[in-house]
Amino acid sequence: MKKNKIIYYAATGVLTLLMLFSISMYFFKHDDMVIAFTNFGYPAYIIYPYAVVKLLGLIVLWAPGLKTLKEWAYSGFFFAFILAFFAHYMIGDGEQMAAVLAFILLITSYIFYKKLN
Repeated sequence: MKKNKIIYYAATGVLTLLMLFSISMYFFKHDDMVIAFTNFGYPAYIIYPYAVVKLLGLIVLWAPGLKTLKEWAYSGFFFAFILAFFAHYMIGDGEQMAAVLAFILLITSYIFYKKLN
């Protein structure tokens, strides 16, 4: 049981750090993100809402209880990371490994969350 908790908190913690870095880029490097999002073919106006949704998802992952919302947050991150991987892969910018790492951390966090609950 202790090993499961350690793995869960480690995976969720590293995932949180990765996501906070991503969110900070959306807010503090907005001009660079506008260029990246337009290269992906996405409109620039979704940058701030996307950052807020990511932040809310992290809050839900760390909040005690909220089992149904946690499932939704895990699901949302799952699709976000899959789509991020393919967006980076399709434009060939070589940044898709961050999405792969986030996906692995997310799956690990989810599996051990289920084991603990």
